[in-house]
Amino acid sequence: MRIALFNFKQTVDYRLEVLSGLTVAMALIPEAVAFALIAGLSPLTGLYAAFVVGLVASVLGGRPGMISGATGAIAVVLAELALSHGPEYIFATVILAGLIQGAAGFMRLGKLMRLVPQPVIFGFVNGLAIIIGGSQLSQFQNDEGHWLAGTDLAVFGALVLVAMAIIAFLPKLTKAVPGGLTAILVIFGLVTLLGIDTKTVGDLASIQGGFPPFHIPQIPFDLETLMLIAPYAFIVAGVGLVESLLTLNILDEITETRGQGNRECVAQGAANVLSGLFSGMGGCAMIGQSLINVSSGARARLSGIVAAVMLLVFILFGAPLIEKLPMAALTGLMIMVAIGTFEWASLRTFRRMPTSDVIIMVLVTGITAVLHNLALAVLIGVIVAALVFAWDNAIRIRARKHIDEKGWKHYELFGPLFFGSTTVFQEKFDVQGDPDHVVLDFAESRVSDMSAIEAVNKITARYAAEGKTV
Repeated sequence: MRIALFNFKQTVDYRLEVLSGLTVAMALIPEAVAFALIAGLSPLTGLYAAFVVGLVASVLGGRPGMISGATGAIAVVLAELALSHGPEYIFATVILAGLIQGAAGFMRLGKLMRLVPQPVIFGFVNGLAIIIGGSQLSQFQNDEGHWLAGTDLAVFGALVLVAMAIIAFLPKLTKAVPGGLTAILVIFGLVTLLGIDTKTVGDLASIQGGFPPFHIPQIPFDLETLMLIAPYAFIVAGVGLVESLLTLNILDEITETRGQGNRECVAQGAANVLSGLFSGMGGCAMIGQSLINVSSGARARLSGIVAAVMLLVFILFGAPLIEKLPMAALTGLMIMVAIGTFEWASLRTFRRMPTSDVIIMVLVTGITAVLHNLALAVLIGVIVAALVFAWDNAIRIRARKHIDEKGWKHYELFGPLFFGSTTVFQEKFDVQGDPDHVVLDFAESRVSDMSAIEAVNKITARYAAEGKTV
């Protein structure tokens, strides 16, 4: 595993990296606050996690340009524990999850991501796009949870559309500044100059706070506590690694470069350990923010570091200004992220894809979008894909038969012999009708597992019972 933190040979556009990091920092605030509230924690718990996880993962991670922070997937897992036992147990769970992730990285388990087939990745990405887009619907509601109507809806919708238009069309005119940052500043200017009454970041919660305090969780350090938090820690570790490594793979495709999965596992582990020690709720890679960063042109670690540092600056000094940012601008930004995240190409290739791949993709998309459990969706997708693969290969074993000049019957076998194909294998032989000497030729086949060995033993025993030699 490489230990160099920075690639000094990489050409870095510092202006673009800083501006992109600033854009990401602004977009991180409402999400971190919202995810903390989902988990039943204070807004600062989410903001501290976004800062610590974002900074550590940007410095140590295996994918420059990838953004990490507090995420909804982690928040959903922790919500039940937070409700029943409070934040101290959350911090301990996050620390344990980080240790598990670090161990996975040192054991080089990151390479297991190569076992995730493309339909599962498509389904994961499409489901995540639906989650990102769907999560913005709540912005079209008032404080009482009722849908906006009349003038309020028209004003908010118009601001969202203006933000989306800027993000969509500005890059076609100039790439000097990120479209997302421009949209935020333009909408902020319109709202301020015209005196428009609309929702702001401050309506969610105050983000004013101090530096994240170092804090050892105040819980009993005994076996009972370990048994309580361990299941949550393993789920958090699994969800975090799956989401981070899939995001890494997606950015690899976009940037046409290759990240380091095992290094990212270690970095995510270190980030979560420190997050738990500094009063954070933990987190992982954020595909939405990562796409904002990469689409703005960022390719180096600097953008992620700037995003994390600026987030801390906002918490310490800039809260009054940031709390005035219109939610319409951030909503438009996230809707455009959702549109850009969705793999529209997967829909165009529906007719050319095998039916099994279509089913897997739709299944993973549905589980991701409905349950918001990314790890479960990917796990089920991989299992179904493996079963489909096993079934397809189970019927591919073939036997070519001929009798030589000595009267011996030869079975030339083709295809893999494994647990799924043993039944078809047994049906290839005419034990009673075959001559006394039979040859099984596995030159073009492969005996893959214990079930295959047992199948060969059984067919040999059947011939022996008839007094014939194999």
